[in-house]
Amino acid sequence: MWREQMDIDNLTRVNEFILTGISDLPEVRYPFFVVLAIVYQVTLLGNGTILLAIGTEKKLHTPMYSFLANLSLLDIFCPSATVTKILENLLTEKQSISFIGCALQVYFLVALAGTEVFLLAVMAYDRYVAICFPLRYSLIMTNVRSAQLSSGTWAAGFLHSLMHTVFTFRLSFCKSNQINQYYCDILPVVALSCSSTYEAEMLALVLAEILGCSAFLITFISYIYIISTVLKMQSAEGKHKAFSTCASHLIVVCLFYGTAIFTYIRPSSSQYSAAKDRLIPMLYVVITPMLNPIIYSLRNTEVKGALKKVLCPKTCLHQTKY
Repeated sequence: MWREQMDIDNLTRVNEFILTGISDLPEVRYPFFVVLAIVYQVTLLGNGTILLAIGTEKKLHTPMYSFLANLSLLDIFCPSATVTKILENLLTEKQSISFIGCALQVYFLVALAGTEVFLLAVMAYDRYVAICFPLRYSLIMTNVRSAQLSSGTWAAGFLHSLMHTVFTFRLSFCKSNQINQYYCDILPVVALSCSSTYEAEMLALVLAEILGCSAFLITFISYIYIISTVLKMQSAEGKHKAFSTCASHLIVVCLFYGTAIFTYIRPSSSQYSAAKDRLIPMLYVVITPMLNPIIYSLRNTEVKGALKKVLCPKTCLHQTKY
């Protein structure tokens, strides 16, 4: 039995995985490449501009906007972990990815997505303090504390991903090396394993329950208190101002959780073809990071003002003088 197990282990070492293409139709390969490349460039440009605006505008050097800067960084890194490889495969018609490359892609994808979950919870708490305790906000949410909270979200996200990645890629793979997705993700990779996936599945369940649900509850409870406080305000102008300060974040939260739930928790149904199933994660991986800077730039007057200074400095300087 020991020898048989050794033979199985020797046969099941996978050096590379084969990724399923975005579409089974070869004629749409290049149109997909062009569209995806444009979306990716818009994502980089939009989030990069937000970072530049926050970095150059002194009045945006506050905890609220430092969290927004972290969100923009995540929205640059997260699609970069997957889209660059997808573009390469579309252009070269090569669908393979090395074992190490797949593990790294899973690690960074899960780490960045996990960090965003924690960061959205921290941003919700920040808005809760600002609206429910406005007079004490500067004492509670200092620059040092915001830096600690930001670094904590990154540390928690990457540590959480490390455990997932280790437990996933220590499995034996013998069924097939073809991943039913156009990038490496935990569930499609675990589905290829011929060894017991109990530990990996239990780890995913426990961490999702403890960390994911905790972050969601912090976000949810923060907004219950925010809405309750705003509704008690006497002034209509005060209500409008309070809602406007958290409207962008609330839209981003709904977009993030909505696309994530639709991607990972959507029940399987015969009405979805395999091609459509592969396209659905585009909402979560590609589209959401592109929309976030648009939402914040449209809804936030301070961000719009900073963006105008970055994009048209001469015009803004002329308007300031006169």
